Amino acid sequence: PQALTLFGIVLLMAGVVTIYVLRYILRGQIGDHIVRFLVNAFKFENSDAQTIYQLVIRNNMDMILFVVILIFLVILFRFSISWFTKYFDEISAGMDKLVEESDDEITLSPELDFMENKLNQIKSNLEKQKKAALDAEQRKNDLVVYLAHDIKTPLTSVIGYLSLLDEAHDMPSEQKAKYVGITLDKAYRLEQLINEFFEITRFNLQTIVLNKENINLLFMLQQMADEFHPMLTPQEKSVSINVPEFLTLWGDTDKLARVFNNILKNAIAYSHENSIIDISAKQQDKNIVTFTNQGNPIPQAKLETIFEKFYRLDSARSTNTGGAGLGLAIAQEIVTAHGGTISVDSNIENTTFTVMLPF
Repeated sequence: PQALTLFGIVLLMAGVVTIYVLRYILRGQIGDHIVRFLVNAFKFENSDAQTIYQLVIRNNMDMILFVVILIFLVILFRFSISWFTKYFDEISAGMDKLVEESDDEITLSPELDFMENKLNQIKSNLEKQKKAALDAEQRKNDLVVYLAHDIKTPLTSVIGYLSLLDEAHDMPSEQKAKYVGITLDKAYRLEQLINEFFEITRFNLQTIVLNKENINLLFMLQQMADEFHPMLTPQEKSVSINVPEFLTLWGDTDKLARVFNNILKNAIAYSHENSIIDISAKQQDKNIVTFTNQGNPIPQAKLETIFEKFYRLDSARSTNTGGAGLGLAIAQEIVTAHGGTISVDSNIENTTFTVMLPF
């Protein structure tokens, strides 16, 4: 814009100078040339030629200058339009490149460097968004394949054991009870996987509505630890809760319970046997709740993607413990809705999830 403004000022000054020079020339030597031309071409007397010059040119000097100015302005206008059209064409071509699947940067004239930077920034953002969408879609498709396979496995077991029970009417009661127990376990697993399918469908469709109240954090976490006791016992894991007795949170009880539930479930799944999962809380400028477990460290490159939906840390996916990869993503959505943040830090000794919530 500055270059264009400077160019316009230069053209305007050139026009003014041209007009003054033309006015001076018409009144000076060029006037003598016009008189001589009339004398030589039309055989006028010198006095008659001067009279004609006076009447036709000198007396109409303002009109002649007006016509010259008008012509100059028309030329200036046409030139300016052409100049601006060139820039608009460049911008239009640059915008066309936004939708092209090319790694080439958008290049414009030096005068449009501000626009060039903006278009390249938009192009870069669009490419990142497109890649993120494709990655998320691929993870979702992979997850659906995994879940479909996992659903088929317990379903096959359920059908197989029920068929045995149906065919062997004289089966011993002890063996029958064993088969019924196995079938029931597989049916529960099947229900869990079907619920995960519904979770995938609802994830982007529901709006988080918060019903806030005062929450006794210690009481909530103690209840949660009791609920996870059956998962902890087989591998001799335990939960240590270090929370001030009267520490309260202001938030949605059910949804924050889901946040802590998802983090604790993740900590149990990826912690070592015979280890302790530490849950601590304190108040600084915010309420800070941490979940620390001892397990294999999360690779640094994956720390930034662990909260993405449909992301699973273990790509191999365990049939018994594998989930939809939505737990931590949903936890982040809920914490963000409360105006807080959730983060993770991992090293060779332990992994710590930190939830920070405003007072």
